[in-house]
Amino acid sequence: MQTLSVSEVNAQIKGLLEATFIQVRVSGEVSNFTHHSSGHLYFTLKDKESTLKCVMFRGNAIKLKFQIQEGMELTLEGAISVYVPRGEYQLNCAKAYPNGIGELTLAYEQLKESYAAKGYFANKKPLPKFPKKIALLTSSTGAVLHDMLRVAQKRWNLVEFVVLNTLVQGEGATESIARNIAVADTLGFDCIVLARGGGSLEDLWAFNEPLVIEAIFNAETPIVSAIGHEPDVVLSDFVADLRAPTPSAAMEQLLPDQNEWLMLLDSTQERLSKLLNGILQSKAMQIRNFKKSLDENSFFKKLSLLNAECQSQRVFLEQKIEHILALNAIKLQTPNAQIHLKMEQTLAKFRTKLESLKMQLEVKNPNNYQRAGYVCVLSGGKKIKKLSEVPLGTLLELQDKSAVVRTEVKEVRKC
Repeated sequence: MQTLSVSEVNAQIKGLLEATFIQVRVSGEVSNFTHHSSGHLYFTLKDKESTLKCVMFRGNAIKLKFQIQEGMELTLEGAISVYVPRGEYQLNCAKAYPNGIGELTLAYEQLKESYAAKGYFANKKPLPKFPKKIALLTSSTGAVLHDMLRVAQKRWNLVEFVVLNTLVQGEGATESIARNIAVADTLGFDCIVLARGGGSLEDLWAFNEPLVIEAIFNAETPIVSAIGHEPDVVLSDFVADLRAPTPSAAMEQLLPDQNEWLMLLDSTQERLSKLLNGILQSKAMQIRNFKKSLDENSFFKKLSLLNAECQSQRVFLEQKIEHILALNAIKLQTPNAQIHLKMEQTLAKFRTKLESLKMQLEVKNPNNYQRAGYVCVLSGGKKIKKLSEVPLGTLLELQDKSAVVRTEVKEVRKC
């Protein structure tokens, strides 16, 4: 028989175990749990009669959607591996599921990833700041409804609530929730609230069903998801426009606080009063300044000053005119030989010119021509300047101081 070293024995055991237990599914209770700083998880899985060391390396640990805790019942999937230096075997865990809800948890995660990829968790609709009419989709007999109405009455009593009795658990709950969402969406509500109390994952599962998720996503009315207690998270929380940790918290988040608004109104009124008083005081000061300026620069005061100045100028002008007249009167009363001489010289020139014009007029006088034996020739009452231009047959008048002779031109001989 061949003698083997310890390492060789452990190596052969490693090969046999790892080749045989490639994929193992085992269930038990967690004990001695350690979350190493490296990210690896070390713990022991046990039942009433035995224990199995387990390890989940960081790569698989970060994929967990929950935290492993001491005493938790788990179902693990993985492979048996052997740590040769110590000769110890352990379960190298690839996956872990909490016992009792493992399948639902897996379904929940798969649905969540699917709807997230479709964009169902984005594009949230805005909620009304002051809602007037809200639909409550919950059980009409549960304590949840009374809690919500109590909080609402305390916060904001100017809203109308309409309760649509809805199955929130058990058989038919999924259809009831989806149907009431569709109905409420057609009735003109400002908001729809889905509400129920806490419970296990199985109790809340209706709010993870695709039929409900599709109804929430397709609704045009903003929807608030208020399911369970704060640690409870369902898929309707992600697709709804607002997730409230509890039904009562939904009222806190959705409705304004009337006390805060009353205080805000008081503060606003006080601020406006101060602002208005400040404006009035400023305007009053401006009016006083304008009045003072007007009194100092009054139109009537200016008019009075101008009138006084006009009177002063008038008196000055009258005095100036009287002075000038007095000076001229003095000049007129005092004989001036040069003025008289110049006037006589001017009159002598005019007399000489008048005599000359008179002599010229006498020379041109027709009466003087007629006295000297001249005759004035007229045709049609007009004097004839040139006889050579008189046509034959023209009737002429020959006039001198003694008589008028009418004759007809028979012949014209030019000189």
